[in-house]
Amino acid sequence: MTSLAVVTGGNRGIGHAVCARLAADGYKVLLVARDPERGRRAAAALAGDVTYVPGDLTTLASVRRLAEDLRDRCPRVEVFVHNAGLWPSRRVLTGDGLEESFAVNHLAPFLLNHLLEDRLGRVVQVSAGIYVKGRAEPGRTAVGAGFSSLRTYADTKLCNLLTVPLFAERWRERGITIDAVHPGVIRTGLGDRGGVLGRLLKVAKRRWATPEEGAAPVAALARGTGTGRYFDQDREVPLEGPARDRDLARRIWDEAEELTAAR
Repeated sequence: MTSLAVVTGGNRGIGHAVCARLAADGYKVLLVARDPERGRRAAAALAGDVTYVPGDLTTLASVRRLAEDLRDRCPRVEVFVHNAGLWPSRRVLTGDGLEESFAVNHLAPFLLNHLLEDRLGRVVQVSAGIYVKGRAEPGRTAVGAGFSSLRTYADTKLCNLLTVPLFAERWRERGITIDAVHPGVIRTGLGDRGGVLGRLLKVAKRRWATPEEGAAPVAALARGTGTGRYFDQDREVPLEGPARDRDLARRIWDEAEELTAAR
């Protein structure tokens, strides 16, 4: 039987390149993206067995709908790559009253892990090295209190990363593994802006690595067997700063459970 992989944010950038690599490795790939036209076009552009699945990660209700769709399609998910990410330019609250990047970067993977854990084999969380600049503050980060584009993005990535070791412990007896990876500074559309700042960023991005290069360590971890680890590209490294705070990790986990009603 063909192994199945799910990749969120698979319509462009690193996610699209990860889909290409996994399909080339013989996986049946479900490419998850919010925009149907872009998602179908992205899936059709790839060789191999790649199918578009609609998935909006901004609200808890839409995440639950995606989980139900995946459960209907997949008796088993050998590899789930949480790649979708949002770098906000302004504070936007979702229909749940949560800051949008917190919902997409942190709560959506957390809830999907819970809703699908009886089907999962291997989880790869695409992270970001900027987590070291973040502060995870229960009750504040969730609503974007003190919003700033850079800090808020770092905060949400830290929240997400804090839960990875806890998922590893939760799943150890079930044989499910999870690792996180910072794929490098990659030339994608993440964080694109308008105006002068946007033009300067586009110039800077010309020197950054390609999505295909960023996809390499992600796809490599899809074939990995370890759990609870963090990688800077292809190198396992220890977590730094607040990401090592076990008490904070438990508080972030408890808050996510309360916000998502996941147990």
